[in-house]
Amino acid sequence: MKNKFIWLGLSFFLVAAVLLASCSAPTTSTKTTSTTTTTKTTTKTTATTTTAQATTTATNTATTTAATGNWWDSLGTPQYGGTIVEREKADIANWDPIGSGSITHIETLYMEGLFSDNWTLAPSTFNYRLNFRPNQYVSGNLAESYEFTDPSTVVVHLRQGIHWQDIPPANGRLLTAADIVYSFHRLVGGGDGFTTASIYMVGPPWSLLTSVTATNDSTVVFKWNSTNQEYIYESMQAMGNVECTQCPESVKQYGDLSDWHHAIGTGPFIISDYVSGGSATAIRNSSYWQHDERYPNNSLPYVDKVVFLIMPDNATALAAMRTGKIDVMDGISLTDAQNMKKTNPAMVQIAIPVSNATSIDPRDDKAPFNDIKVREAMQLSINLSDIAENYYGGTTPADPSSITSNYMTGWGFPYSQWPQDLKDQYAFNVPGAKALLTAAGYSNGFHTTLICDQATDMTLLQIVKSDFAAINIDMTIQTMDSAGYSQFIAAHKNMELCQRAQGGAGGGILGNTTEPMRHFMRYWSGYVSNIVQIKDPTYDAFYVQSQAATTVDQVMQLLKQANQYIAENHFSISLLQPNLFSLSQPWLKGYTGQNNSVTGVNIGLQLGFYDARFWIDKSLK
Repeated sequence: MKNKFIWLGLSFFLVAAVLLASCSAPTTSTKTTSTTTTTKTTTKTTATTTTAQATTTATNTATTTAATGNWWDSLGTPQYGGTIVEREKADIANWDPIGSGSITHIETLYMEGLFSDNWTLAPSTFNYRLNFRPNQYVSGNLAESYEFTDPSTVVVHLRQGIHWQDIPPANGRLLTAADIVYSFHRLVGGGDGFTTASIYMVGPPWSLLTSVTATNDSTVVFKWNSTNQEYIYESMQAMGNVECTQCPESVKQYGDLSDWHHAIGTGPFIISDYVSGGSATAIRNSSYWQHDERYPNNSLPYVDKVVFLIMPDNATALAAMRTGKIDVMDGISLTDAQNMKKTNPAMVQIAIPVSNATSIDPRDDKAPFNDIKVREAMQLSINLSDIAENYYGGTTPADPSSITSNYMTGWGFPYSQWPQDLKDQYAFNVPGAKALLTAAGYSNGFHTTLICDQATDMTLLQIVKSDFAAINIDMTIQTMDSAGYSQFIAAHKNMELCQRAQGGAGGGILGNTTEPMRHFMRYWSGYVSNIVQIKDPTYDAFYVQSQAATTVDQVMQLLKQANQYIAENHFSISLLQPNLFSLSQPWLKGYTGQNNSVTGVNIGLQLGFYDARFWIDKSLK
């Protein structure tokens, strides 16, 4: 099938940038760089992606299609049966998308969204290991096609013949457009008696969704208070609560979906058992509507069962992985991955960049950090090459980051494109750092305190502390428990330096791998999580212009400029963007480190999509 993007008569005007530019001068010293103002354009875009369309009711077949002459043939012929066992790091805290966000949940195993990844796309083209999925690599799931009938209106056409799971209270009835409308209304407080948005759907972009309506049983119309292509793409296609289409009958009958006994969706698995603190089990939905896009004659899912073992202790989970009791884990440290390689050399290991680069984030509105010379001196004192080689064992590049990760091809301002004079500002240079501190009036250095989450990499911070000491910056490290730290930072009580725990609340505000429109918010003065507390009119103008942009190209250009500005002004001290590792047993086929395809570090926002397509090679198990 084809997803059609039709933009007719795009036009718009920029707002507020001039107002921001007229704001009073910031107290934080900065460097200026030339920028390009976004201009009004008219664009007509047509793009296509492909997926297979299931036309019959899925049934469990005993054999599968033979090799097809495609790249995936090297994985072998899919087999039916078996169980996939995954590790959950925490107890499953919620079964209702209204309450799900950063807490542990597995609704996407049995609930589905409009869009998904492209299962037929070769990993060499795009491997889905980052949070962000560019629009050209997104395919339809419940949606068969969609188009923009005007710059702010998206019309989605649903696939035909999709049924709710054959359990009460839906009892296998057909999915309709009204179900999609009801689900979105419940998430954003947009109708059907719902007036309050879910806590995770408050504010942009979802506050810009003005209406969701069904024009017939298979057509849903989304109207936005925005003409920004990229913003709308990212909002509708991003993984999250929108992946979970809720059953209206269940909500009406039970009031909410917080009890696992009420779990129901259109997805490939049905929750059959849950033991708090122990495990959750889902069995194959034998009536699932979808077929394997690689093997269109094959009904899904392949496995009979998916089991989640709740194991908060990492050592316990690694022991279970080592003895074959778990099939796949992600978020594994370099040391643990190296040890596993020694004891289980046949186990598949994949290096995956963490979701954010590590950074030291100063309060840029307060002395001494409001002086760019101090911030640049701190950056020059850090030996990034030594950290990359000797601490990370050469498994990560020694490249600093700006807002957008160097791994996000085509977006931001990757280090490889930096001019040499900017690279020199990030190169290890103790004499140069001391000279900058002297010019800033700190020839004898100064004392400072860094506040961090107790889950932070303390060994890395000790390396940073030692590097700072070489230029007479004496840094005390003060830890807080994770909950207390989050509240402390949210209240902007960090007066000097802070660092967030990698893999927790992110590793910093640099090197983002999320949707690009979210990157603009990181240093925007109006952002509640602007932890460095800059109020910079030049940067704020990038944010305003990004919201008003109408084409993807405009967003890309603005993001490049914003990244360059942040890099030149050293608002955060960049460390590196290391890898964590995924481990999978050799008998698990189809897994290539896809982000959010399993539980662990990630919540598993595409659990059902991938677990339905993974299969077990019984000859290896």
